[in-house]
This record gives sequence, structure tokens and C-alpha cells, in this order.
Amino acid sequence: MIEVKDLVKAFDGRTVLHDVSATFYTGKTNLIIGQSGSGKTVLMKSLVGLLQPDSGSILFDGRDLVKMSLSEVKELRKEIGMLFQGSALFDSETVLGNVMFPLIMFTNMSRAEMLDRAHFCINRVNLTGAEDKYPSEISGGMQKRVAIARAIALNPKYLFCDEPNSGLDPKTSILIDELLSDITHEYGITTVINTHDMNSVLGIGENILFLNKGHREWVGDMSQIYDTANEALNDFVFATELFQQVRHYVQANGTTKPPQKQ
Repeated sequence: MIEVKDLVKAFDGRTVLHDVSATFYTGKTNLIIGQSGSGKTVLMKSLVGLLQPDSGSILFDGRDLVKMSLSEVKELRKEIGMLFQGSALFDSETVLGNVMFPLIMFTNMSRAEMLDRAHFCINRVNLTGAEDKYPSEISGGMQKRVAIARAIALNPKYLFCDEPNSGLDPKTSILIDELLSDITHEYGITTVINTHDMNSVLGIGENILFLNKGHREWVGDMSQIYDTANEALNDFVFATELFQQVRHYVQANGTTKPPQKQ
């Protein structure tokens, strides 16, 4: 579990995060949503230690990141997996080489052990047979799955995902969402996802933090979001006609399941 308490961050006298408090639960998909400029990226960078907040605390199972020494932060990062927006794969490395990279850098495993772990992770994201391919030889969706395999290679306690569905078609986005959700529940990971994708919000949002102009505006889950009276959240989530129709259907039928095709 990660607890954020009264987090404040400002740049050049402009406050970007205003006393933000939130809890990100173990074994759940925790989503951070909000418009551009709402503070999502600043919060995410603060959570992974790339930015130092001006005040407040960030507790990783009771350990305050803000008060850690550099050596303590380095040790904590061994427990963290990262999924970047653009996958950030090494073009000169194969799928296998990309997944093995963190094992080579951060473990004392034998090569045989690293190969076993890498093949396990590749199989877990349904990419068996693609080990010898290079990123340029596989689709964007497959690249995301390689990035997920690399992110879980060290068996992290915490997984941070920055816009994991960016650039993907809707069908592939759903597959990535389902994979992240399955891995989160299967391994009991504290997964934090920064996203603009409303399909993700309504599909896997077990714990949702909505930021508005740097403030914690709303917290809830994907079922509660349909009945919220928060005007800013409604304007953000149900901005399109399609999602307005989904909301009306859910409110009328009392279910989050979509209507069946005839």
C-alpha cells in the first residue's frame, strides 16, 4: 500500500499539487485521472522519486520516501516496476534481451536463472515465440506487453504505469488493461496507473483518484463514478456522447455490464 499525505509541490512559485492525500491499495488497480495540467504527472513523478515534494509524505508500506537517503531510495526502487508511455524498449535488443535487462542490472542471478525468469515473464504476457524478435519487428501492442514483462521481471511490489494505452487501438487497449488487472490481482501488486483512457477508468478502475487543478477532487471506484454529483468529474469522464449513453444505460438498468447484442 502507498499512502500520500498532504503532498505539496510548486514550481517557480506556482503550486501544482495542493495538499493532496490519497491511498493506493495493494492488489488493486489504482488510477490517477484528470485533465492536462491537473497535476497527474507531477504526482506520478513524486511517487517514484523523480521529484522531491515541498512538503508532505509518501509512505511505501510505512516507509516515507520523502525522508529516505539516496541509498534507501535505491533499495526501494528495486521493489518498483515501471511501464513507460512509449514502452521505452531498447531497439538493439531482442524481446528476450529487453526483459532480461533489469535482471542483469539489479540481481545476482546466474544466467540460467535469469533466462528462466525472463521466459516466465514473456510467457505470462502471452509472447512465447517472440523472444528473438526486435521491437521494430513487432506491433505496438506487443511492444507494450514486452514492457510489462520487463516491468514485472524483478517481481515488484509496486507497479507504476504512465499512459499504458497511449497510441493503441481500442481492442489492444482493452487487452493491456486486462493484462495489467490480472497481474495486479495474481501477484498482489500495488499498481498505480496514470491515464486519460475512459475505457480504462470504467473497465478496471478499482480505486480512482481524480485531480482537478492540483487538488484531490474525488475518490471512488468505477461503479461509483456513474452516480457522482461532482460536476468537474462528470465533465471530464462523460464529455463524449458515447460515454453519456453508457452512463444513462447504467443508471437506467443498475448494472455496469453493457447491453447484449441481438
